[in-house]
Amino acid sequence: MSPRHRNGSNQAATAVAVVADVVAAVLALWILMYLLDANRANDLVAFVQDAARWLAGWSHDLFTFDAAWLRVVAGYGLAALVYLFIGHAVAGRLRRY
Repeated sequence: MSPRHRNGSNQAATAVAVVADVVAAVLALWILMYLLDANRANDLVAFVQDAARWLAGWSHDLFTFDAAWLRVVAGYGLAALVYLFIGHAVAGRLRRY
């Protein structure tokens, strides 16, 4: 494999890993804001909530715990872990390619 092809694969792998990290960070930030009872009327809080809800649409309200905070932590936390796992697995495959 040529060094140029290998470098392109490494750059793509890095990009995929960074995107996965940013997505997980947004989800973790929403969990933290929720747990700290951040002011939802604030534009930044509303933006993070909307972004997290969109990113975790498939896992939002997946769990039916009685405590709302536990549903948020489990649902959004699961999404964050899945994005990290898949993103870094894809990045690892790209680096080996």
